[in-house]
Amino acid sequence: QVQLVESGGGLVQAGGSLRLSCAAAGRTFSAYWGGWFRQAPGKEREFVAAITWRAGTALYADSVKGRFTISRDNAKNTVDLQMNSLKFEDTAVYYCATGQAGIMPTTTRAYDSWGQGTQVSVSS
Repeated sequence: QVQLVESGGGLVQAGGSLRLSCAAAGRTFSAYWGGWFRQAPGKEREFVAAITWRAGTALYADSVKGRFTISRDNAKNTVDLQMNSLKFEDTAVYYCATGQAGIMPTTTRAYDSWGQGTQVSVSS
């Protein structure tokens, strides 16, 4: 089991930036993917970005490509999400997660450990 704690959420104006960080503890060596998802009120949890712990290969949702950057620090066991050019529609609770290989990392089914979430609010 991996324990995950997110930080860095907050309120920002449209066009601004935020950086989310996710600290992982526990059996981190067993994880293949580190990912970020988000969930807006009344909507399903959706994929934002994912990165492989070893190679650093990154995937992005089309809605954030070119604006968000995911990165990981193996020494610190952290997965960060740099969010630039934020839009009102990016408003959501953001969750980090770790998962295993073999299932598409764009789906929640690929992940077996989740953080508690951090709120990101973008004012228009």
